[in-house]
Amino acid sequence: MRVVLTEETDWVGGQLTSQLVPPDEHPWVENFGGTQLYRRYRSEVRQYYRDHYPLTAEARAKAYLNPGDGSVSKITHEPPVSLHVLEAMLAPWASAGQLTVLLQHRPVKADMSGDQVRAVTVKSFVTGKELTVTAPYFIDATELGDVLPLAKTEYVTGFESRKQTGEPHAPEAAQPQNHQSFTVCYAIDYRDGEDHTIDRPKDYAFWRDYVPAMKPAWSGKLLSWAMSDPIKLTPRAVTFDPRARMGSPGPLNLWLYRRIANKANFAGAYNDISLINWPQNDYWLGNLHDVSEAEAAKSLAGGKQLSLSLLYWMQTECPREDGKQGWKGLRLRHDLAGTEDGLAKYPYIRESRRILAEFTVVEQHVGTDARRQVAGPTAEAEEFADTVGIGSYRIDLHPSSGGDNYVDVSSLPFQIPMGALIPRRVENLLAGCKNLGVTHITNGCYRLHPVEWGIGEAAGQIAAEAVITGQPPRKIRKDKKLLAAMQAKMTAQGIELAWPKVTPR
Repeated sequence: MRVVLTEETDWVGGQLTSQLVPPDEHPWVENFGGTQLYRRYRSEVRQYYRDHYPLTAEARAKAYLNPGDGSVSKITHEPPVSLHVLEAMLAPWASAGQLTVLLQHRPVKADMSGDQVRAVTVKSFVTGKELTVTAPYFIDATELGDVLPLAKTEYVTGFESRKQTGEPHAPEAAQPQNHQSFTVCYAIDYRDGEDHTIDRPKDYAFWRDYVPAMKPAWSGKLLSWAMSDPIKLTPRAVTFDPRARMGSPGPLNLWLYRRIANKANFAGAYNDISLINWPQNDYWLGNLHDVSEAEAAKSLAGGKQLSLSLLYWMQTECPREDGKQGWKGLRLRHDLAGTEDGLAKYPYIRESRRILAEFTVVEQHVGTDARRQVAGPTAEAEEFADTVGIGSYRIDLHPSSGGDNYVDVSSLPFQIPMGALIPRRVENLLAGCKNLGVTHITNGCYRLHPVEWGIGEAAGQIAAEAVITGQPPRKIRKDKKLLAAMQAKMTAQGIELAWPKVTPR
C-alpha cells in the first residue's frame, strides 16, 4: 500500500506528543486489551529510556518501567520520547516510498462525486500552498473530524437526546453545541530556591475569581485545591506539593497524578517533571468546531489564558500546607512542548464531530448499569459480530460547554464494531479516531489512547482489505466470508477482537 499521512503540527502523534497527554489506559494493558503494535510502541518507549537516559540500576531493571511513576498510567513519560519512537516506527515505510508524511498540513476541501470522495486538498501552514491528494480510500483521523463537513458526510455533535438514543444519561432534548471541555496542557518542573514566575496573564483576574456555573454545582472557585468529585459530584479536596513522593498520606497530590519524570528513576542531577492536565485547566466557555473561525480562535486563546493563569496562580497565590503561598520555583518546560509559549502545540480534544454510522454504539451496549438493565445482572458488553478491536475505559465525560458537570460511570470491557467506522452514505471514507459512530455518552470510553490507536489501526486494515479485494467496506462488513477473512488477517497482525474469558477453577 501507499499512504499519505497529514498532520496539522510539526509533530506526529496527537495526544501522545503535540497534546502532551500521557497514555490513559485500562489496568490490563501490559498483557491484553490492545493491539500488538500498541504494545510494541509502549515497549519501545521504555527501551528509548534505557538506551538514552541515565536510569538508575533499579529503574533500568524494571520490565514495566514507568519513567514518571504518575498515578494515571503505567507509562507516564515525556512527550518527545513518544515522538522519537513514532518517527522510528514510521521510518522504514517512509524510506521505502510507501509512506509520505505531510507535516503542518490540514484538509481544506474535498472533491466529491456522488457518494465517493475523489480527492482531498490539504494546505501547508508554512508555504500556504495547496496539494490535492487522490486515493481510493480516505481515513479521517483528525482531532475534530475536519474531513466530514468538507466531504458532506453526515455527522452529529454534542449531546444526542434520550429520544434519539434511549441512553439513561442523555438529556431530554438534543444539545448539538454542548461539547466536552478541551485542555491546553503543559509540563513543569520545580527548582527549589529559584524564581521562574511567568508574566501575569492578561485574563488572570477573571480566572482567579471564576466560579463555574455547573449543573450539579461545582465545589467553588475553579483555581483552588478543591474540585468536583467526577463520580459523586461532591466537593473533593486535593493537594499540591512538588516536593512530595509517591506513597505520601492524604488526598490526591496533583503533582504526582501526571508526573512524567520521577527523579528517583534517574541518576545525577534530575528533577521531577509533571504534566498539567487537570480539571483546573479544562476550558468549557466555548467550542472549537462547528462555530465560526473567530469563535474557535477565541476559545483556543481562552484555553491558553486559563492554563497560564493556573500556572501563575500556583507560582504566586495558591495556598500551601506549610502556610505559605505559591511555588515560585515552578518552571515551564518549553523544551518538552516544542513551543515558544511553553504550551502544547495542540489542545487536548475530548470530543469531535462523529459520523452518522452504519452502527452507533450507545450506553446500553457498554455502560455497566445500562447494559445490565437490558441484558441481566451479570451481562458483559454487547458482542459485535463485526468486531475489529477492543478497548476498556470508564464512561468519563468532563464538564461541558453547556454547563454540565462530570458524567463518570462504569463501563464494561467492549469491542469496536466495524459498522461504527463506516458512514451511512459515503462509500470510501472511514472514521479513524474518536469521530466514529458513538454518542456523546459512549465517546467517553472510546476516546482514550489505546482505543483510538485500535480504531485507527482497524481503519487502516479495512482500507487495505478494500483495495485488495476490490470490495467497499460496507460490502465486506455484510458478507460473512469477506468479514471473516479480514478478521483473520487482523488477528494474525495482533489485533485482539474479543476480550479473554476467565473461567473459575
